[in-house]
Amino acid sequence: MAKKLNFKQELTGCFGQPVAENPTQAMIEAAYRHHGLAWRYLTMEVSPSDLGDAVRGVRALGFQGFNCTIPHKVSVIQHLDGLGESASLMEAVNCVVRKGEKLIGENTDGKGFVDSLKPLISIPGKKVVVLGAGGASRAICVELALAGASHITLINRSQSRGETLAQLLRDRVKVGLTYQPWVGDYSVPEGTDIVVNATSIGLYPDENARIPLNLATLKPGMVVADVIPNPPRTRLVREATALGCLVIDGLGMLVNQGIIGIRHWTGIDPDPSVMRQALEEVFG
Repeated sequence: MAKKLNFKQELTGCFGQPVAENPTQAMIEAAYRHHGLAWRYLTMEVSPSDLGDAVRGVRALGFQGFNCTIPHKVSVIQHLDGLGESASLMEAVNCVVRKGEKLIGENTDGKGFVDSLKPLISIPGKKVVVLGAGGASRAICVELALAGASHITLINRSQSRGETLAQLLRDRVKVGLTYQPWVGDYSVPEGTDIVVNATSIGLYPDENARIPLNLATLKPGMVVADVIPNPPRTRLVREATALGCLVIDGLGMLVNQGIIGIRHWTGIDPDPSVMRQALEEVFG
């Protein structure tokens, strides 16, 4: 017999992803079922004008927490009681956790990425190239710096956006950092340990889109990571694999984000294989 759902203590929510089959929902509910938790992870569309009311509803209903996506990652902060370290550094929240009577904002974007790297490489002292200067890049760069990376080279087409992110990182985290404009096919410098695609190039339906990258500079044994989950095997993932690189696809980051969220909400460490299988089924 299924356990009776306790709405006061055992309900999580997701704001901002109004899709028919939400990958995060499928992944997290698969973990709940696997571990025998009578919890639900609900996908809800919330307009910016209703965000304050939605958070007050979370408090009233006793939600253990929720995820939030664009456009709520920054505006939700004013409705919370505090921020964790990463969320404070990034000034963005994607995961909210109830701690007693308080709602605390966390950011699992970069943490999920770093956790996906750990089975392949030890981050302290490593040199990293990050392609892109959007929200994913900011989260990843902050967590790489906190994890001990020695130097980050930030590559972006828009100089103003790239320099703005570079300055923010220099001001807030201790890491060597260089910004370079992205002109033509970028050549990865000798001695680079990790290359990260934090752009949207390769995202469905443009899965065969080519990243302007000199593939001859990707060396066997170099870690190449793509944050795009759909499709998991982007053109970059396929090309880097063929070159003998150690490759991480976007599902790894998504699974580890989910693990961190479930750990925040429930206190358990969920089985990542169950969560990845659920994602693979969603993405075919």
